[in-house]
Amino acid sequence: MRSMKTAVLWLAFAVVSSGQSSFAQLSINPSATPASSPDSAARLPVTHVILYKNGVGYFEHSGHVRGNQDVDVDFTTAQLNDVLKSLTVLDLGKGRITGVSYNSAAPLERRLGSLRLPVGENPTTAQFLDALRGARLEVRNGSESATGRLLSIEERDLPGKDNQKITLTQISVVSDSGEVRIFDLTPSTSVRVVEKEVTDEVGKYLGLVASTRDQDVRRMTISTAGEGERGLLVSYISEVPVWKSTYRIVIPSDGKPLLQGWAIVDNTVGEDWKDVELSLVAGAPQSFLQELSQPYYTRRPVVALPQNAMLTPQTHEATMEEQAQVVNGELTTPAAAPQGVVGGVAGGSIGGPVGIAGRKLKKRVSLSGSGGGVGGGNLKAWLASPDATQVADNLESGTTVGETRDLGDLFEYKLKDRITIRKNQSALVPILQSRIDAEKVSVWNPSESSVLRALWVNNTSNLTLDGGSFNVLEGDAFAGEGLMDAIKPGEKRLLSYAADLGVLVDAKQKNDNQRVTKVIIAHGLMTQSTEERQENTYTIRNRDSSSRQVVIEHPARAGWKLTDDEKPAESSASFHRFRLTVEPMKTTTLLVKEYRPISNRYQLSNVTDNDIKFFLEQKMINADVEKALRHIVAQKNDVAGLDAVIGARRSQVTSIADDQQRVRENMKALKGSAEEKALVERYVRELNEQEDRVQSLRREIAETQQKRDAAQSTLNGMIEALQMEVTL
Repeated sequence: MRSMKTAVLWLAFAVVSSGQSSFAQLSINPSATPASSPDSAARLPVTHVILYKNGVGYFEHSGHVRGNQDVDVDFTTAQLNDVLKSLTVLDLGKGRITGVSYNSAAPLERRLGSLRLPVGENPTTAQFLDALRGARLEVRNGSESATGRLLSIEERDLPGKDNQKITLTQISVVSDSGEVRIFDLTPSTSVRVVEKEVTDEVGKYLGLVASTRDQDVRRMTISTAGEGERGLLVSYISEVPVWKSTYRIVIPSDGKPLLQGWAIVDNTVGEDWKDVELSLVAGAPQSFLQELSQPYYTRRPVVALPQNAMLTPQTHEATMEEQAQVVNGELTTPAAAPQGVVGGVAGGSIGGPVGIAGRKLKKRVSLSGSGGGVGGGNLKAWLASPDATQVADNLESGTTVGETRDLGDLFEYKLKDRITIRKNQSALVPILQSRIDAEKVSVWNPSESSVLRALWVNNTSNLTLDGGSFNVLEGDAFAGEGLMDAIKPGEKRLLSYAADLGVLVDAKQKNDNQRVTKVIIAHGLMTQSTEERQENTYTIRNRDSSSRQVVIEHPARAGWKLTDDEKPAESSASFHRFRLTVEPMKTTTLLVKEYRPISNRYQLSNVTDNDIKFFLEQKMINADVEKALRHIVAQKNDVAGLDAVIGARRSQVTSIADDQQRVRENMKALKGSAEEKALVERYVRELNEQEDRVQSLRREIAETQQKRDAAQSTLNGMIEALQMEVTL
């Protein structure tokens, strides 16, 4: 008998054990196993998809149900949280929704723990059979067989050749008559479970183990109840890859350039998009993640589920101000944008307004991971004669695009044709096509080391162009590519795509000293308006044989203003754009003058002769202002002179008071002396004279104070009455 260390158990599925050298068979009693029935739940396909720029998609599934029917919708694990948060199910007839269920995302170990079969994730044959102890089994080995309850699974070592041990696994069964039968588990041994309840548990176990092979799929079953055939609509949002925009700009030899827009779409959800209506929205409605699908196990008391932090719903600059004319060039004010459509452009003209298309669409386009686009005949014409003019005509007549509409702060591109994108595939779909107003220019920016070729685009298409990359086709070749931000209808924007090797630009700067331009005197304040001036000279050399329209982007600095004779073509938040024409093999100069106003204020009551002298030296005042200031300074000097007289008189009074105190101290010291009488008479006479002087000084102080108050009142009146405005 061939020995074995472990065995493999076959029970509808294989239970694999490492290190196997032979096999044993385990079967389920057919009479105890219910016949497998086909899945009665119907599939509910996705029919409408809206993708947003914040990485969220809105999905609709629609179909019909009859009676009490279940329908299935498949998701990925990554989708499940969003689906649980936003799922909406509508029975469009007289039925109702009785429940929604989905396969759990709990760990396999925890799910196996809910079974009555004590088996782990990776059991050996012996471990699996040991978990069946007590169950009724039928064991066969050749001509021998026995039916009874499983008693034990044991391993026994037997001596072999060359002193090697052979390990046998033996199964013990207690028959209905009480007899214990022992069988070796060999390739010819079969074990059959004959109890329905045990068979069901084994089936559940194998089903859970098999589910680990497809852990990323979540199947949601929607149960309905009602009578007859009814419509069913299921909608939800889900995290999806951000759709991307990319453009083609074809520049013909004559006529308007053709702009063609494409969107790159990725299908990473749980099922195929087959013949779906697809809309792409250039906007980012607020959305967040919440772990609703993850089971939470907590001790009592039950607390609220923890929440994740809410997600924050985050080129050449756009024009901020347009001018009617430019220096050294010509510029006409852009005309109002006509009412155009995304698709349906024929013969270079833009059609009239178009309404929003309904859900029911006519054509179908299968993309299945590759880009749709130009039809076969047009593509052949393109390859046979790759001229930009013919390419633009072919693309314009042969590409099916979408319709657009505003959605508040958002903008939607809705494809006219239904599309098909298989699961885990991507597609390139056309979203817009229109003739646009664009002019080729050369752009110089102080941050760039070279001059760039660009298109000065005026979006007259009445379409919002989503930000993305673009390619330029000119003549019979690729001309360059670049990036652009979103462009609203009627907005102008520079789109640079290549280096211009035919134009050189040299920039030089000259600063002037500050100088006072205006003096205003009012209400005791003198305000001097000062200007700091700067000149920027741009020298442009055109080395090419054709003329160039050159755009100079001059920095727009805070506080600085252009002089009245400087008129840029337009201004953005950071630059003033000047446009000029440079003839072939010629040099042109552009002079840009700027000034920065600065104000200084002085209190007239604090102005001195030295200040007036400084103002005159710096040419900050003229003769009229000097004369007015000197009158005020003279009156200030009169007040100051009277203040000095008052101060001197008060000093004399203080000195006399100090001397009187000295005399009184001497008189106290003379008491009882022989000289007391004579000296006291003398001191009394001195005190009388000093008191007379003090009275006289006090009268002078009072009189002088009156004069000083009158002079100060006169000064205040002069300061308040002085009103001047002088331009220097």
